Amino acid sequence: MRRREFITLLGGAAAAWPLSARAQQAAMPVVGFLRDVSLPLPDRMTAFHQGMKETGYIEGQNVTIEHRSVEGQTDRLPLLVADLLRRQVALIVGNSPAALAAKAATTTVPIVFASGGDPVKLGLVASLNRPGGNVTGVSFILLELGAKHLGLLRELRLGAARIAVLVDPKSPTTEPFVSQLRAAAWSLGSKSKSTTSAATANSRPP
Repeated sequence: MRRREFITLLGGAAAAWPLSARAQQAAMPVVGFLRDVSLPLPDRMTAFHQGMKETGYIEGQNVTIEHRSVEGQTDRLPLLVADLLRRQVALIVGNSPAALAAKAATTTVPIVFASGGDPVKLGLVASLNRPGGNVTGVSFILLELGAKHLGLLRELRLGAARIAVLVDPKSPTTEPFVSQLRAAAWSLGSKSKSTTSAATANSRPP
Protein backbone atom coordinates (compact mmCIF):
# COMPACT_ATOMS: atom_id res chain seq x y z
CA MET A 1 0.00 0.00 0.00
CA ARG A 2 1.34 3.42 -0.95
CA ARG A 3 2.23 6.04 1.65
CA ARG A 4 -0.58 8.37 0.54
CA GLU A 5 -3.10 5.56 1.12
CA PHE A 6 -1.63 4.98 4.60
CA ILE A 7 -1.99 8.67 5.46
CA THR A 8 -5.56 8.70 4.18
CA LEU A 9 -6.21 5.65 6.35
CA LEU A 10 -4.74 7.49 9.31
CA GLY A 11 -7.05 10.42 8.71
CA GLY A 12 -9.97 8.05 8.48
CA ALA A 13 -8.96 6.27 11.69
CA ALA A 14 -8.75 9.55 13.54
CA ALA A 15 -12.06 10.79 12.21
CA ALA A 16 -13.85 7.50 12.76
CA TRP A 17 -13.19 7.63 16.50
CA PRO A 18 -16.37 8.80 18.26
CA LEU A 19 -15.66 12.51 18.49
CA SER A 20 -19.28 13.05 19.43
CA ALA A 21 -18.60 11.31 22.74
CA ARG A 22 -16.48 14.30 23.75
CA ALA A 23 -18.27 16.99 21.75
CA GLN A 24 -19.99 18.31 24.86
CA GLN A 25 -16.60 19.54 26.09
CA ALA A 26 -16.41 22.20 23.39
CA ALA A 27 -18.65 23.84 20.79
CA MET A 28 -16.48 22.20 18.13
CA PRO A 29 -14.37 19.06 18.78
CA VAL A 30 -10.62 19.62 18.67
CA VAL A 31 -8.07 17.20 17.21
CA GLY A 32 -4.47 17.56 18.34
CA PHE A 33 -1.93 16.83 15.56
CA LEU A 34 1.42 16.35 17.29
CA ARG A 35 4.91 15.42 16.07
CA ASP A 36 8.43 15.45 17.47
CA VAL A 37 9.77 16.78 14.15
CA SER A 38 8.55 19.21 11.51
CA LEU A 39 5.01 18.82 10.26
CA PRO A 40 4.62 16.54 7.21
CA LEU A 41 4.93 17.73 3.64
CA PRO A 42 1.85 19.50 2.20
CA ASP A 43 0.74 16.48 0.16
CA ARG A 44 0.62 14.32 3.28
CA MET A 45 -1.34 16.94 5.17
CA THR A 46 -3.73 17.13 2.23
CA ALA A 47 -4.20 13.36 2.41
CA PHE A 48 -4.84 13.58 6.16
CA HIS A 49 -7.50 16.25 5.70
CA GLN A 50 -9.02 14.22 2.88
CA GLY A 51 -9.30 11.22 5.18
CA MET A 52 -11.04 13.38 7.76
CA LYS A 53 -13.37 14.81 5.12
CA GLU A 54 -14.38 11.37 3.86
CA THR A 55 -15.78 10.57 7.29
CA GLY A 56 -17.61 13.88 7.59
CA TYR A 57 -15.13 16.12 9.42
CA ILE A 58 -13.96 19.34 7.76
CA GLU A 59 -11.51 21.66 9.50
CA GLY A 60 -13.09 24.97 10.38
CA GLN A 61 -16.64 23.69 9.85
CA ASN A 62 -17.25 20.92 12.36
CA VAL A 63 -13.77 20.19 13.74
CA THR A 64 -10.71 22.18 14.79
CA ILE A 65 -7.21 20.78 14.25
CA GLU A 66 -4.42 22.06 16.48
CA HIS A 67 -1.01 21.45 14.88
CA ARG A 68 1.97 21.11 17.22
CA SER A 69 5.65 20.23 16.67
CA VAL A 70 8.68 20.36 18.96
CA GLU A 71 11.05 20.53 15.95
CA GLY A 72 13.33 17.78 17.21
CA GLN A 73 13.31 18.81 20.88
CA THR A 74 11.77 15.57 22.10
CA ASP A 75 11.98 16.57 25.76
CA ARG A 76 9.33 19.23 25.06
CA LEU A 77 6.71 16.69 23.97
CA PRO A 78 5.14 16.32 27.44
CA LEU A 79 4.62 20.10 27.55
CA LEU A 80 2.78 20.13 24.24
CA VAL A 81 0.73 17.09 25.23
CA ALA A 82 -0.28 18.88 28.44
CA ASP A 83 -1.25 21.93 26.39
CA LEU A 84 -3.45 19.83 24.11
CA LEU A 85 -5.10 18.14 27.08
CA ARG A 86 -5.91 21.56 28.55
CA ARG A 87 -7.63 22.30 25.25
CA GLN A 88 -9.78 19.23 25.98
CA VAL A 89 -8.96 17.67 22.62
CA ALA A 90 -11.21 14.89 21.37
CA LEU A 91 -8.17 12.87 20.28
CA ILE A 92 -4.45 13.18 19.57
CA VAL A 93 -2.80 12.15 16.29
CA GLY A 94 0.97 11.71 16.20
CA ASN A 95 4.05 9.79 15.13
CA SER A 96 5.72 7.28 17.47
CA PRO A 97 7.47 9.67 19.93
CA ALA A 98 4.43 11.96 20.08
CA ALA A 99 2.05 9.05 20.62
CA LEU A 100 4.25 7.61 23.38
CA ALA A 101 4.31 10.99 25.15
CA ALA A 102 0.54 11.25 24.84
CA LYS A 103 0.04 7.70 26.11
CA ALA A 104 2.14 8.51 29.18
CA ALA A 105 -0.05 11.53 29.91
CA THR A 106 -3.58 10.20 29.45
CA THR A 107 -5.51 6.94 29.54
CA THR A 108 -8.81 8.47 28.45
CA VAL A 109 -8.16 10.67 25.39
CA PRO A 110 -7.98 8.51 22.23
CA ILE A 111 -4.56 8.46 20.52
CA VAL A 112 -4.02 7.58 16.84
CA PHE A 113 -0.44 6.95 15.69
CA ALA A 114 1.47 6.44 12.44
CA SER A 115 4.65 4.49 13.14
CA GLY A 116 7.61 3.22 11.17
CA GLY A 117 8.29 0.42 13.63
CA ASP A 118 6.56 -2.39 15.45
CA PRO A 119 3.99 -0.67 17.70
CA VAL A 120 4.09 -3.58 20.16
CA LYS A 121 7.88 -3.43 20.60
CA LEU A 122 7.71 0.36 20.89
CA GLY A 123 5.21 0.06 23.72
CA LEU A 124 2.37 1.80 21.88
CA VAL A 125 -0.08 -1.11 22.04
CA ALA A 126 -0.39 -4.45 23.81
CA SER A 127 -0.80 -6.43 20.58
CA LEU A 128 -1.61 -5.87 16.92
CA ASN A 129 -4.90 -7.79 17.10
CA ARG A 130 -6.03 -6.29 20.40
CA PRO A 131 -4.32 -2.91 20.93
CA GLY A 132 -6.24 -2.26 24.14
CA GLY A 133 -6.35 0.98 26.08
CA ASN A 134 -6.80 4.30 24.31
CA VAL A 135 -4.20 3.89 21.54
CA THR A 136 -4.59 2.65 17.96
CA GLY A 137 -3.09 3.49 14.57
CA VAL A 138 -1.18 2.26 11.54
CA SER A 139 2.38 1.03 11.11
CA PHE A 140 4.66 1.11 8.09
CA ILE A 141 6.92 -1.55 9.70
CA LEU A 142 9.99 0.10 8.16
CA LEU A 143 12.38 -1.32 10.73
CA GLU A 144 11.86 -4.87 9.56
CA LEU A 145 12.67 -3.81 6.00
CA GLY A 146 16.14 -2.60 6.97
CA ALA A 147 17.74 -5.95 6.11
CA LYS A 148 16.18 -5.93 2.66
CA HIS A 149 17.35 -2.37 2.06
CA LEU A 150 20.86 -3.43 3.01
CA GLY A 151 20.71 -6.40 0.67
CA LEU A 152 19.60 -4.20 -2.23
CA LEU A 153 22.39 -1.75 -1.46
CA ARG A 154 24.96 -4.56 -1.53
CA GLU A 155 23.65 -5.60 -4.95
CA LEU A 156 23.93 -2.05 -6.25
CA ARG A 157 27.39 -1.46 -4.78
CA LEU A 158 29.24 -4.73 -5.06
CA GLY A 159 32.21 -4.92 -2.76
CA ALA A 160 31.00 -2.21 -0.38
CA ALA A 161 32.64 -3.00 2.96
CA ARG A 162 31.48 -0.05 5.05
CA ILE A 163 28.00 1.45 5.18
CA ALA A 164 27.09 4.55 7.17
CA VAL A 165 23.60 5.01 8.58
CA LEU A 166 22.22 8.44 9.45
CA VAL A 167 19.64 8.28 12.23
CA ASP A 168 17.96 10.42 14.85
CA PRO A 169 19.48 9.34 18.22
CA LYS A 170 16.39 10.61 20.09
CA SER A 171 13.92 8.48 18.17
CA PRO A 172 12.66 5.33 19.94
CA THR A 173 13.01 3.41 16.66
CA THR A 174 16.72 4.16 16.23
CA GLU A 175 18.24 1.51 18.49
CA PRO A 176 16.22 -1.44 17.14
CA PHE A 177 16.71 -0.21 13.57
CA VAL A 178 20.51 0.00 13.89
CA SER A 179 20.64 -3.34 15.73
CA GLN A 180 18.76 -5.07 12.94
CA LEU A 181 20.97 -3.50 10.31
CA ARG A 182 24.11 -4.68 12.11
CA ALA A 183 22.72 -8.20 12.39
CA ALA A 184 21.79 -8.17 8.70
CA ALA A 185 25.25 -6.86 7.76
CA TRP A 186 27.00 -9.66 9.64
CA SER A 187 24.68 -12.24 8.09
CA LEU A 188 25.67 -10.91 4.68
CA GLY A 189 29.32 -11.29 5.61
CA SER A 190 30.13 -7.60 5.83
CA LYS A 191 31.01 -5.21 8.61
CA SER A 192 28.82 -2.22 9.23
CA LYS A 193 29.48 1.05 10.88
CA SER A 194 26.64 3.29 11.97
CA THR A 195 26.98 7.03 12.25
CA THR A 196 24.40 8.94 14.27
CA SER A 197 23.18 12.40 13.54
CA ALA A 198 20.65 14.63 15.21
CA ALA A 199 19.38 15.57 11.76
CA THR A 200 15.88 14.38 10.95
CA ALA A 201 15.60 11.80 8.18
CA ASN A 202 13.26 12.89 5.39
CA SER A 203 11.90 9.38 5.02
CA ARG A 204 10.29 9.25 8.47
CA PRO A 205 6.62 8.38 8.53
CA PRO A 206 3.94 10.95 9.31
